[in-house]
Amino acid sequence: MNGYARTALVSLGLVCFSTTPLAFGQAQPAVPRAPQGTPAKPDDHSAAYYNFAMAHLYGELASAYGNRGEYVNKAIDFYKEAMKLDPSASSIGEELAELYVQTGQMERATQQANELIKANPSNANAHKIMARIYSRQIGDPDQGKIDQAMLKAALAEYQKITEINPKDTESLSMLARLYRVSRDEAGAEKCYRAILLIDPNDDDALTGLATVYADKGDFVNAISMLKPVVEKNPDPRIVTTLAELYDQNKEYSNAADTWKKAMPLTNDNIQVRRRYAASLFAANRGDEALKVFQDLATEDPKNLELQLQVAELLGRKRDFAGAHAALAKAQAINNSPEVRIAEAELLSAEGKTTQAIGVVQTVLTDTKKATYTDPERGQRIQVLEMLGRLLREDNKTADAVATYRQIAELNPGAASKVELQVIDTYMNGRDYKTARQMSDAALKKFPNDRLLMLEHAMVLSETSQFDAAIAELRAMPDSAKDRDILLQIAQIQEKGKRFRDESKTLDQAEALSTAPTEKQAITFLRGAMFEREKNFEAAEQQFRKILSAEPNNPGALNYLGYMLADRNVRLEEAQQMISKALDVDPGNGAYLDSLGWVHFRLNKLDQAAGELQEALSKAQKDPTVHDHLAEVYFKQGKIKEAIQQWEASVSEMKGAAPSEQDPEELAKITKKLEGAKVLVSQKK
Repeated sequence: MNGYARTALVSLGLVCFSTTPLAFGQAQPAVPRAPQGTPAKPDDHSAAYYNFAMAHLYGELASAYGNRGEYVNKAIDFYKEAMKLDPSASSIGEELAELYVQTGQMERATQQANELIKANPSNANAHKIMARIYSRQIGDPDQGKIDQAMLKAALAEYQKITEINPKDTESLSMLARLYRVSRDEAGAEKCYRAILLIDPNDDDALTGLATVYADKGDFVNAISMLKPVVEKNPDPRIVTTLAELYDQNKEYSNAADTWKKAMPLTNDNIQVRRRYAASLFAANRGDEALKVFQDLATEDPKNLELQLQVAELLGRKRDFAGAHAALAKAQAINNSPEVRIAEAELLSAEGKTTQAIGVVQTVLTDTKKATYTDPERGQRIQVLEMLGRLLREDNKTADAVATYRQIAELNPGAASKVELQVIDTYMNGRDYKTARQMSDAALKKFPNDRLLMLEHAMVLSETSQFDAAIAELRAMPDSAKDRDILLQIAQIQEKGKRFRDESKTLDQAEALSTAPTEKQAITFLRGAMFEREKNFEAAEQQFRKILSAEPNNPGALNYLGYMLADRNVRLEEAQQMISKALDVDPGNGAYLDSLGWVHFRLNKLDQAAGELQEALSKAQKDPTVHDHLAEVYFKQGKIKEAIQQWEASVSEMKGAAPSEQDPEELAKITKKLEGAKVLVSQKK
C-alpha cells in the first residue's frame, strides 16, 4: 500500500469536520464543494493526495449514513480526480472499486478492478476485489444454490492471488473454503497445509483441515488435528466441532467429555447440554445421562421429548415405576402416538409383550388413513416395523410376516428390505426351510441387492452349508476389500470351527478398519474365537484390551465375566464384571443369565434362580438358560422342576439351527436329564 492509503486517515484530522456519525435530528455536516477540474496547484502529487483524502472521507460518511447518494457521488468524484492527478497510485483505484462494491455497483466495481489488473496483472489487491465480487454472487452452498460460473471465477482470482503472494494466509484460507464448496477436497487440503507451513499454530487452518478429513470420513485424522488446538485454545466453536467429530466416529465417551468441556464455554447452552446427555446415553453412561436429562426436564417440564428420554432411561435401569411416572408426565403434555409408542416400548421391557402389541395395534388403527403424506407414511412404517418385531418376539411368525408385508404396500421402494425382515422372521421362528425358500426368491427378484446377498449366505450358513455360504460371499464384488463381507465370512468360519481360517480373515478385516469402534469389533471377535478354541488366556487378553480403552463396554464385561464363571475361577471378579454390564444394560437377557450362573457358582441359589427366571422370560428359546436354571433347581432339591428345564433345553437344542447344534453338549444335558429322572423314579 502506498503513502495515500497509509496516511489518509491521519490527514482527515486536518480537514474541517469529523467522521463521527451523527444521531438523527442533529445537523448534518457541511459538505465541501466537489472538485471542478484539476485544482490549480503547483504540485499534482499534493493535489492528488488532497482529493484522495476527501474521497476517503466521503466514503466513510457514505458508510456511516447508509450509503447516502450525495456522499457516494462526492467520494466517486474525488477518487476520479485523484486518479487523474496521479495515475500511478493504484491504491486510489482500489479504494474506488471497494466503494463501488460497498454501494452495490458491481458492474462499475468489476470494470474498475479489471482496469487495475490490465495496468498491472500482479496487482494482488485488485484481484482480491474481483475475487470478493465473484464470491458474493456464488449463492448459498448450504441450500445447494450455487452459481458455478461465479464459483469458477472466484477460484481463479484467489488462485492468482496466492500465486502472486504464496504467504497470503487469508487468501489461502478463502481459496480452501471455495475448494470445499466445489467439492475439491484435495485442493482444500493443499491450501490448509500451505497455511500450516507458514504458521503451524493457525487455528483456522487446523480446524479447516480437520473438516476436510471429516468430509472424507477420516475422523481419526480430523480428531488428531483438533485435539491439540482444543488443549491449547479451548475456543467454543472448535471444542464443539471436536465433540461432533467424536460423535461421528462413535467415540461417545470422548464426545460426552468434550461436550461437558463445551458447556461453560457456551454459557450452558441448552443444545450443548442436550448433546452432552445424548453422548452419555450412547456411551452407556446411563446414570450420568439420566441425571442430565432429569435436570433438563425439571427446567423445561412441558418438553415432551425430555420426558420421554427420562422414561426410556429409567426403563433401561429397570426402574419401571419411575419410568411410568415420567411417561405419565409426557401423556399429560400430549398423549400423541409417539407417547403411546413409548408406552409400548416400556411394556415390552417389562416383559408384557402382549400388552405392548395391543398398544401398537391401537396406534395403527387410530392413525389409519386412505392416503398419507410422506412424513405420515414414514411414521406408519416405523410403527409397523415395531409391531413386526414384537410379534416376532412373541413367536407369532405368520402375523409378523403379514405386518412386514404392509410396509411394502406403503412404500414399494422398500420391497427388498421387507424381504430381509421376512427372512429373518422365519429364521427366528426356526422355519429354516421357508427361510431358504424366501431367500432364494428374494435374491432372484433382486439379484444385485447387496444386503439380500449377505442374507442368503447367512441362511446357508445356518443350515451348515458353510462352503457354499463362503463361496457366495467371496464372489461378491470387491469382497477382499469389503470389511463387512470379511466379518461375515469370519463368523461363518467360527460356526464351522475353522478357527485358523477365521484368524486370517479377521487379519484382513482389521487392515481395513480405521475407526476405534471398528478395531474394537475385531478384537471382540478374536476374543470369542480364542474362547471357542478354549485358549482362555488369549481370549482374556483380547477382552482386557477392549476394557482398557472402554471400561464400561458391556459386551466385553459380560463375555469375560461369563468365561470366568463357566470355568469356576475368580468368581468375585466375574460377579463384579457382569453386574457392571447389567448396570449399563439392565434388561439384557444374556447378561442376566451370566449373573445367575455366577451366583450359582457362588452357591447363592435363590438369587441365581430369580435372575435365571428373568433371563428365561427374555430368551425362551435359549437351551443354555434352561440348562442353567435346571442346575439351580437340582441343587435346591427341586428335581421335577429341574427335569422340566432340562427337557426344555433338549427340545430347544434339537430345534436349533443345524449350525448351532452341538451333539457333545446335547449328550451332556441328556445325561443329566436321565440321571434326574432316575432319582425321581427311585423316590417313588
